[in-house]
Amino acid sequence: MVDTQDLSTADVIVIGGGTGGYSTALRAAALGLGVVLVERDKVGGTCLHRGCIPSKAMLHAAELVDGIAEARERWGVKASLDAVDWPALVATRDDLVTRNHRGVEAHLAQAGVRVVRGSARLTGPRTVHVQGPGGEPAPGVRDFAARRAIVLATGSRPRTLPGLEPDGRRVVTSDDALFAPGLPASVLVLGGGAIGVEYASFHRSMGAEVTLVEAVDRLVPLEDVDVSRHLTRGLKKRGIDVQAGARLLDAELLEDGVRARVRTARGETRTVEVERLLVAVGRAPVTDGLDLAAAGLATDARGFVEPADWARLETPVDGVHVVGDLLPPPSLGLAHASFAEGLLVAETLAGVASVPVDYAAVPRVTYSSPQTAAVGLGEAEARARGYEVDVNTMPLTAVAKGMVHGQGGMVKVVAEAGGGQVLGVHLVGPHVSEMIAESQLIVGWAAYPSDVARHIHPHPTLSEAVGETFLTLAGRGLHQQ
Repeated sequence: MVDTQDLSTADVIVIGGGTGGYSTALRAAALGLGVVLVERDKVGGTCLHRGCIPSKAMLHAAELVDGIAEARERWGVKASLDAVDWPALVATRDDLVTRNHRGVEAHLAQAGVRVVRGSARLTGPRTVHVQGPGGEPAPGVRDFAARRAIVLATGSRPRTLPGLEPDGRRVVTSDDALFAPGLPASVLVLGGGAIGVEYASFHRSMGAEVTLVEAVDRLVPLEDVDVSRHLTRGLKKRGIDVQAGARLLDAELLEDGVRARVRTARGETRTVEVERLLVAVGRAPVTDGLDLAAAGLATDARGFVEPADWARLETPVDGVHVVGDLLPPPSLGLAHASFAEGLLVAETLAGVASVPVDYAAVPRVTYSSPQTAAVGLGEAEARARGYEVDVNTMPLTAVAKGMVHGQGGMVKVVAEAGGGQVLGVHLVGPHVSEMIAESQLIVGWAAYPSDVARHIHPHPTLSEAVGETFLTLAGRGLHQQ
């Protein structure tokens, strides 16, 4: 525990209170280590306050709006939507965030983690100076020394585009999109990764005309090509103007919006005038003010802090570890991956055996409508790595519950040829985010299709499409040959 004779000393100093930082702190404290957690904003970080949690709350509201339209148009339920009460929706979202924030603070307090408010600056490999908000001196002790390690968990911020600075109203980033005033009637979303797709989906559900622009030739380009294809089909069916292989030429700020010129994949120039332009072109690691050089550290060309030892997530400087969005690929910049990284580092520092993070077995989810969820290798990536593969794809509408939902979608499994281990599972459709955990176990444990095929999936569910796909790969398919 923290030495009561010298409160400036702790076993572990964690800089950053987001998912990676607070998971490190909680696990280290549970293992008997004294922990100081330095956070300049609020514990919970981007995920809790500006990302995962508030955005998923709003996407749930969007799903309810979509459900009213489906009830009326498809099921004969005479429902109607009078209006979306934006202040009430925001109040519910903020209440959920506040309750989660209080929960994290309570867990840290109960665990005995000392939370210090302010900005941390490294003064050596295991020493830190803390300044209060706005640069004023932090109250109480300002200088800390770590007996075992410093853990860097300072997270990331949205990337912006030169000459297109966010103003929180006409031009917004993913961090402030949900906090912009009101609901726009039209939106141009730049970036077709998971974040851009989710925001395009949300605004379309809320009635906006949406144009989604992605520079690469397909949406969610890190996913399997069939995932991109089915997702694009679903978004277009909802009326979203998807422009893949396109790029922004320029944008002009208007009094009440933005006028942008877009070069399409066909080489045509289109002018799009919208109330709001949302920039979702990725995130950049945050290290400003940290003074990495004082600890003998430097970032790579992309701004990441590269570990020397991925099995311990330790930097080239002994006793300095890194978790979360500061890590370069193969780390994924996902909150649930940073939880695993925090557990790994805390257990390493406590001398507890811990298995390194298997990034290939970390699920990847896009919470749009339709959703995507995947784990492991896509077909093209598997072939590029030299695997001979068997692939089976099944539309969700091939099972009764998929017909009920009526959103389309698919299950795709990539396995080594001849009944070998499962390399990847890829899902598109309603609620597939809740179905991917099974596939994580399948990929993570290097199961064979025959291993999965002997387990019974409940009927009628969407999950039986997963089961049927594995039955077919195992040579036992009922509805596919």
